[in-house]
Amino acid sequence: MENSVEKPKAKVIGQDGNVFVTLVICTSALKKAGQYDQSKELTNRVFSSGSYEEALSIMMEYCELI
Repeated sequence: MENSVEKPKAKVIGQDGNVFVTLVICTSALKKAGQYDQSKELTNRVFSSGSYEEALSIMMEYCELI
């Protein structure tokens, strides 16, 4: 992911901690910010990850989790 692009904020605190719920919140934040390609890339990377921790780490690369 490009570092020059500002990370959108994704409000995940207080939400269901399920990885799929968190992914939907992140992809929605990316789409709202007009970052459609990053949303698709994030989804592909998360589905290819091997653990919850890895998936969360990937999501943190794309969004500021708040």
